[in-house]
Amino acid sequence: MTLDPTQAAGAPSAAPDPAADPARFLRHLYGVAVQAALPSLRMAEHLPAVPRGRTLVLGAGKAGGSMVHALEALWPADAPLSGLVATRYGHIPPRPEGLAARIEIVEAAHPVPDAAGEVAAQRMLALAQGLTADDLVICLISGGGSALLALPAEGLSLADKQRINRALLESGAGIAEMNCVRKHLSRIKGGRLAAACAPAKVVTLAISDVPGDDPAVIASGPTVPDATTCGDALRILDRHRIEVPAAVRAALESGALETPKPEAGADPAVYLIATPRQSLEAAAQAARAAGMAVHVLSDEMEGESREVGAVHAALARAVARHGEPFARPCVVLSGGETTVTVRERPAGTARGRGGRAGEFCLGLARALQGQPGVWALAADTDGIDGVEDNAGARVAPDTLDRAAAAGLRVDEHLARNDAYGFFSALGDLVVTGPTHTNVNDFRVLLIL
Repeated sequence: MTLDPTQAAGAPSAAPDPAADPARFLRHLYGVAVQAALPSLRMAEHLPAVPRGRTLVLGAGKAGGSMVHALEALWPADAPLSGLVATRYGHIPPRPEGLAARIEIVEAAHPVPDAAGEVAAQRMLALAQGLTADDLVICLISGGGSALLALPAEGLSLADKQRINRALLESGAGIAEMNCVRKHLSRIKGGRLAAACAPAKVVTLAISDVPGDDPAVIASGPTVPDATTCGDALRILDRHRIEVPAAVRAALESGALETPKPEAGADPAVYLIATPRQSLEAAAQAARAAGMAVHVLSDEMEGESREVGAVHAALARAVARHGEPFARPCVVLSGGETTVTVRERPAGTARGRGGRAGEFCLGLARALQGQPGVWALAADTDGIDGVEDNAGARVAPDTLDRAAAAGLRVDEHLARNDAYGFFSALGDLVVTGPTHTNVNDFRVLLIL
């Protein structure tokens, strides 16, 4: 299933008939959710006043390019504006016609950092030097910024950082755990970027991709003081059996890598211009407009993707078979950030491909057992599920039958974390390309 990126980011105004075309209806709701998270919609109301001095723009994230374009369009044309923002490779949107470029946008790797991200972070710290109290720094922060701002702590090489980051991604650690470690192994995250900008005023405009919308967790909070500690980071590393160089471990144990802490009474100027909840509510409104009852479970769901899929399946089966806890027909929505623990695979077995959304759909399909009347779509709102070229996948009542006819076994694909291979063979990948925003997982069940 391939979507035009403009369709994903700007869904048609009228919803398709859910009963006549369930798959197209689910695609429509995804498009509405993405549209609601575009940075141009709510940035204006949070912009600070033009300062007496200069305005410097810094930032990172998958939505970095579209955030830059929105700010350039909104900032007075006669007011100075310059800076540097990093985004993921291939995630710079087309520049709107007639919009002058005032802020440099560079690209780097995600989810595992690379040298381009390290150079970008170094340049940002250099740009922050020499600011005065008359100056303003606007930081544009969105999900993915943790990898894109790769400036390892003293004693840690980029190769070390890449290995640790990859191990965290495969460990099943939650986003708050991963970002606690990232903050303490960085020279720019965990409030350090804001500290480098002093005495200038720092205003952060953020798009949330984390459960609970904690600004200290979004992109590892480069402009937000950090309440976690070196001890917390060590416990997370030990829990997931991730090794760090001896000198770095010693620095964590001594507290030498501690992050800036919140001060009593201090209130960092952070404004959330898009959140997962807003996107779910927009999709819910679109579904209600199509005559459907809607139930939003949560925008903060975490846990193993396949298990979260199984829980959603149990709910859907209860609704479809017994009309409990919700009457059908209905739509069930959820968001958040699940995790995937990469399983060990037998020697000679090809490494699986896929991300959180695809693995959710595998777990869902297995647990639904072909339940009639249930369709589902799960996709990442940034348009990329993990490191693949799809946003997610879809599930239908005939998914398991079609898989069996094609010689595909759900259990085998789950065992090697190969959601991409499974749904690609069925033609059920959801492909959008980059959407230029990121409010994390979007999941929708349609139960008729």
